[in-house]
Amino acid sequence: MAAIEPYTISIAQTSLDRLQEKLSLASFPDELDDAGWDYGTPLADVKRLTKYWQEEYDWRKHEKELNKLPHFMTKISVDEVGDLDIHFLHQPSPVKAAVPLLFVHGWPGSFHEAAKIMSLLAQTSDGKQPAFHIVAPSLPNFGFSQSVKQKGFMLPQYAETCHKLMLKLGYKEYVTQAGDWGFWITRTMGRLYPSACKASHINMITASPPSLSRNPLLAAQHALTPYSAKEKAGLARSDWFMKEGFGYAQIQRSKPQTLGYALADSPVALLAWIYEKLHDWTDSYPFTDDEILTWISIYLFSTPGPTASLRIYYEATHEKDNASRDAAMGYVPHVKLGLAFFPKDIYVIPKTWARTLGPVVFENENEDGGHFAAFEKPESIAGDLKRMFGKKGGAFGVVKGQSGFDA
Repeated sequence: MAAIEPYTISIAQTSLDRLQEKLSLASFPDELDDAGWDYGTPLADVKRLTKYWQEEYDWRKHEKELNKLPHFMTKISVDEVGDLDIHFLHQPSPVKAAVPLLFVHGWPGSFHEAAKIMSLLAQTSDGKQPAFHIVAPSLPNFGFSQSVKQKGFMLPQYAETCHKLMLKLGYKEYVTQAGDWGFWITRTMGRLYPSACKASHINMITASPPSLSRNPLLAAQHALTPYSAKEKAGLARSDWFMKEGFGYAQIQRSKPQTLGYALADSPVALLAWIYEKLHDWTDSYPFTDDEILTWISIYLFSTPGPTASLRIYYEATHEKDNASRDAAMGYVPHVKLGLAFFPKDIYVIPKTWARTLGPVVFENENEDGGHFAAFEKPESIAGDLKRMFGKKGGAFGVVKGQSGFDA
């Protein structure tokens, strides 16, 4: 079995020099008067961030901060694909009976989203709240993991990679926290590996209304119970996203390679493409310029390059009969489920819809927050996990011998 080795982020100086050269040569389009964010990322914001990136932003400073996290690298063998180099964060708890927790990011996220909840959950070893062993990988094609060169790396393959990583770390049973593509991947893990994936806490919840044939009790409740004001607002938010914010996905799921030339060649294009999502998908989160550029730089300097990260959209939506995505939106038994609703997520569905996904043991309807919940609202995500897996929580003791508390 391949070794698990410590890993240090160390971007070549030639890459930093090339970035500076490209920023200095950047060309910008014109813009309509009073366009705001209606047409996409505003010109003034892109110019300001480009200037800051070139003149003031210090990657080495942020690289040093990132390297304070516990980085590792190992090989994971994926069926019909072969060995892949997988980068991951791993923060074991001093509590031996801590709950093994897998955090799975999406696009345009990364392992870095887990950093804030890692620091919060590292403090839960006082015997009053559950402790967690935390694992946060860079998915294949993202971050500092290896790219996949074959067609057909779909949701089951991402799920297999994450599952085998947890097994390799010695976690025969585990729980998960995820949103975005992590939602789809961890749902697939629960379906394919129910004896190992014991519970999932999810944000960016995606489900359909309950049907009489599949969910008769929920369907009756749904028919008889009016939507709350928050649920109506959530449906309006979801409708806005599908009408005004979904164009990126149509491109990435149909012609990712074409878009990829711009993102690979132009740091300004990459900045504009991702920053739009950081703005539109959050609840007025006060990103600093340094936070924005570190987020973008992880994609720019990623081992596979930013184009590889787009391919999950194509592969996941070109599976025969859309089997894995349909199954992920169905009822997954034997995996206890925690639901976190955030009003500015990209999908905000009624609770009765979400309860069709599995045996729900925890729900939290947040007053604010958006799509990147672990980054925007780390206290909420960490608090959910502490309550869900605490001694009075619905998922307490779900992992055999790993209750989160030492005897």
